[in-house]
Amino acid sequence: MASSLREQRRKHVVLDSPTSSSQATHLMSQSSFSLDHGVPEFGHRRSFSAASVGFHMDDGDGSGSKGFSELPRKDKRNFLLLVLLYFLQGVPMGLASGSVPFLLKSHVGYSEMGVFSLASYPYSLKLLWSPIVDAIWSRKLGRRKSWILPIQTISGLGMLWLGARAEAMMDAAGMDGGAGIWGFTSWWFMLVFMCATQDIAVDGWALTLLSTENLSYASTAQTVGLTAGSFLSSTVFLAFSSKDFANKWFRTIPGDTGLITLGGALTVSGWLYLLVTVGLAAMKREEYTKNSDGVWDVYKIMGGILKLKNIQTLLIVHLIAKIGFQANDAVTSLKLLDKGLKQEELALTVLIDFPFEIFLGYYVGKWSQTIPPMKLWCWGFVGRLIAAGIAQTVVMFFPSAGVNTPYFLGVIFQHVLSTFMNTVMFVAVSAFHARIADPVIGGTYMTLLATVTNLGGTFPRFFILKFVDMFTVASCIPPTTPLPPDALKGDPITAAFSCVAEPEKQRCAAGGGTCNISTDGYYIVNVLCIIIGVVTFWGFIKPAVLKLQALPMKAWRLSDGS
Repeated sequence: MASSLREQRRKHVVLDSPTSSSQATHLMSQSSFSLDHGVPEFGHRRSFSAASVGFHMDDGDGSGSKGFSELPRKDKRNFLLLVLLYFLQGVPMGLASGSVPFLLKSHVGYSEMGVFSLASYPYSLKLLWSPIVDAIWSRKLGRRKSWILPIQTISGLGMLWLGARAEAMMDAAGMDGGAGIWGFTSWWFMLVFMCATQDIAVDGWALTLLSTENLSYASTAQTVGLTAGSFLSSTVFLAFSSKDFANKWFRTIPGDTGLITLGGALTVSGWLYLLVTVGLAAMKREEYTKNSDGVWDVYKIMGGILKLKNIQTLLIVHLIAKIGFQANDAVTSLKLLDKGLKQEELALTVLIDFPFEIFLGYYVGKWSQTIPPMKLWCWGFVGRLIAAGIAQTVVMFFPSAGVNTPYFLGVIFQHVLSTFMNTVMFVAVSAFHARIADPVIGGTYMTLLATVTNLGGTFPRFFILKFVDMFTVASCIPPTTPLPPDALKGDPITAAFSCVAEPEKQRCAAGGGTCNISTDGYYIVNVLCIIIGVVTFWGFIKPAVLKLQALPMKAWRLSDGS
């Protein structure tokens, strides 16, 4: 689940920036230019920064670069506004992708967790309605505020409503065979849908809020805002919502809850949304803009791109590439919690991983300038398969006496390795997309490729989590000798029954029984995923991407004249 959050933090790429478009124009204006030539490297002209959460391209000589203190006052104010808007977006996304799955796991089984994973789909599919957000708006409110104001209002009210019912809905999610999970998921689906739509509008507004020479700060604002919001609502929230963490560091008398609950976090976030929305409506005037393309024009461009044979091959690669490590990404952290890893220990693991992600991501960016991007991507692919195997070993050898320092260091190592290889693949494929995109339609081209890349990491998760429960065999064994009533927290267990689902596991423990897992579906599914990854990588993916990388630029254009 943590990897899903990283995917959302990494979604943003500055498209059609002055730097990238000027490079393309300069190249195509040369008399020697031909589409029969290979894809240019541009390695000495581009630097990738903040690789863990996104990247932006900048001239190597730094001639157009300004420090924040050197920006005009208007750009400084607008930069801070963008940071605030992206921060708001990051809070519910951090909860939906980072915190709620871990909180929900104590109420439902992996099958129901698979259902909840559907809540993150809108972010992977927002390309489908982004042309509508760009084209339909009110002149009175402004092109971007026409969407941001109502979307943030609905989001704020939705979080207030959900905040008052979140804990009760999680309790109900596991009842009646998990039937309650669909209602809980639908609320989060709508909330993520609102965040995705707000993201479309804010991304577009960033291109006009900042002056042309300082557009690179749009990427910085997105990186800072979204990362801060998601970090606060995932890593920090997980720590402070843990009763063990609160009892150890903040209380003299132990309590049964953490310092903050999911309902409390949603309520605070809802009021913050509404407060910012009122301030934005009253204090910020949007400059007039006009549409550059109609809705159907953009959809036609997408259709034209999808008809390219090489694009079709690349899209197939993106849709199947992440199956090999999907069980590791979706289940390993949840399984460690099942085994006995504490919630605050998991939060600490993510906290320790974050600076490594930034630091190592910098070097990945430098490697992408000298190593062919898809070759680097293949290295990351193999590394993630290895990390998935190591993750299974870490889970298998969970110490029966509880987490000790050497084991915890092993958990951190596995997490950092998996994250680092994820970063390698992300930076490499983003560099490849930037090089092959037709500069005439670069924004649509890049967004389409990024959408399919994200979808490849989203759609298998539902099935992977379902398969974990499907392959698990667990039985509740009654106690050999009857226990006294005061030692039980539920009805006494007198006969064996399946305790695969979380509610049944809790009923077993409350009744004095022991849930004996004879076959753990996680190990089976993870091995199957790794096997699929190995077979598809060496049988299709690696030959395909290396072949695609060697194609001339005309293979990626809608027509020779574009």
